[in-house]
Amino acid sequence: MEPRHRNHTGETSFSSLRIYLHSLSDTPSRFSRRALSVSTSYDEMSRIRSVSGEQMRRTLRWYDLVGLGIGGMIGAGVFVTTGRASRLFAGPSIVVSYAIAGLCALLSAFCYTEFAVHLPVAGGAFSYIRITFGEFPAFLTGANLIMDYVMSNAAVSRGFTAYLGSAFGISTSKWRFVVSSLPIGFNEIDPIAVIVVLAVTFIICYSTKESSKLNMVLTALHIAFIVFVIVMGFWKGEVKNLTRPDNPENPSGFFPFGASGVFNGAAMVYLSYIGYDAVSTMAEEVKDPVKDIPMGISGSVVIVIVLYCLMAVSMSMLLPYDLIDPEAPYSTAFSKSEGWEWVTKVVGIGASFGILTSLLVAMLGQARYMCVIGRSRVVPAWFAMVHPKTSTPVNASVFLGIFTAALALFTDLNVLLNLVSIGTLFVFYMVANAVIFRRYVVVGYTKPWPTLSFLCLFSITSIVFTLVCKLAPPGPPKWFMLGACTVAAIAIVQIFHCVVPQAMIPEFWGVPLMPWTPCVSIFLNIFLLGSLDAPSYIRFGFFSGLAVIVYVFYSVHASYDAEGDGSLDFKDVESLERINRILS
Repeated sequence: MEPRHRNHTGETSFSSLRIYLHSLSDTPSRFSRRALSVSTSYDEMSRIRSVSGEQMRRTLRWYDLVGLGIGGMIGAGVFVTTGRASRLFAGPSIVVSYAIAGLCALLSAFCYTEFAVHLPVAGGAFSYIRITFGEFPAFLTGANLIMDYVMSNAAVSRGFTAYLGSAFGISTSKWRFVVSSLPIGFNEIDPIAVIVVLAVTFIICYSTKESSKLNMVLTALHIAFIVFVIVMGFWKGEVKNLTRPDNPENPSGFFPFGASGVFNGAAMVYLSYIGYDAVSTMAEEVKDPVKDIPMGISGSVVIVIVLYCLMAVSMSMLLPYDLIDPEAPYSTAFSKSEGWEWVTKVVGIGASFGILTSLLVAMLGQARYMCVIGRSRVVPAWFAMVHPKTSTPVNASVFLGIFTAALALFTDLNVLLNLVSIGTLFVFYMVANAVIFRRYVVVGYTKPWPTLSFLCLFSITSIVFTLVCKLAPPGPPKWFMLGACTVAAIAIVQIFHCVVPQAMIPEFWGVPLMPWTPCVSIFLNIFLLGSLDAPSYIRFGFFSGLAVIVYVFYSVHASYDAEGDGSLDFKDVESLERINRILS
């Protein structure tokens, strides 16, 4: 049936107040029609992409993606996370924690890679979820992800002021000024953070390729500083520190807190690998997506795993784990060595470069998310516009850059950090589910309920495991319940693997060991979501509620109008072609 939702005069739902109020009365039927409507890869790469007008130039190669991935992942946080996880959870075995977390990050990166190769557009996770689960789930996850990006970038830019001050021995208070009339937490004005954000905004608007070149330079400098710290650690460190604590009463050995300590440490340091997802948003600007994207995303994760593990060994050799400062492990370790205090300034400079690279990559990613959300018409199409001279999404970049700068100007670092992470983990969870659904369900040709039932059942089992692990008191009953959940989860995956056949085999690149690989990613992200504090869930609930309000009062009507004028009139051409290829 051919939908026609505009009247004969061409009016939209927002043409007048009277028409808008009438549209609101029709919200339930419009919501039921649009909320779970899925687009296809064919539409995403043709009709929907044309909403931007100009096309983004395909100028990036695999080495650009590797550089962007490394720059996005290795920020200043690794200098803190390593010490905290080692002192509180893993001890010298923190290197094993980093290896485990890195492997899990690589599995999650595989899910992104399959989608990015199959659908090389700038929308990243938003587009992947939209072609799988529909418009409303995609909008909900995309809205939370953009808010996480904006607040994280604001926090990172304020952190730049602190690290730059420590590098040059200047107190942060000299670069910030206090406005006593503002509430605490919002009264320290940071003009340096604003300048940094606006400068990065200008760079990403000017050229994606030039942004990549700048990132390569900054990332190379940052890696040079990291290698320097690693070499200093191996040179000044002692092997005995890998097994002996300073206080003999503390647990000793390479695994002082056992296997549980290693996995708790892995859960903490996993967040250090977040950043590779922004690389998937660059897929539309890659010259050869089939070859460059797998090498770019997976290659960057592997390199970061190696660097993190070497940093962990270096730090563990510098000091016994019970002397490591959880807040500033490297600076404290070198400051305790006579004549080596200057290395702390090197750490500050290296961290400053890391902040700039992670900020650059994240702001590239957030602009492309907003651009593609604008293409889908659930936010104004103005955000989707690509500038004809720069071939970059200037409108989205400038809007989010100003928004980020405003937050960075007033808001304290601790206030911002309490609000990030949950959206990113939620999106990782959704993408892992989406890649399984995409492999086993072709809409209109295979029944979705077996796959949906499996995904729900596996998620519930993972949630039960997480709750037992976090809340149950130590003892045999806890270990029995954890073992039962593990056996149940493995059985669920194996039964699904044997009973439900794959409906689609990727033509170019696919996640290996389907469905085991994305299932590990699903479990890990649920486990990490269970590690977050209450304010994170309050923020998630608040912004999710805000996203629902925006969708109900604006997005569903704009999307309905767009369907009526034919710009979102989806036909599952791709699915039909895929079925024909499989049958032949």
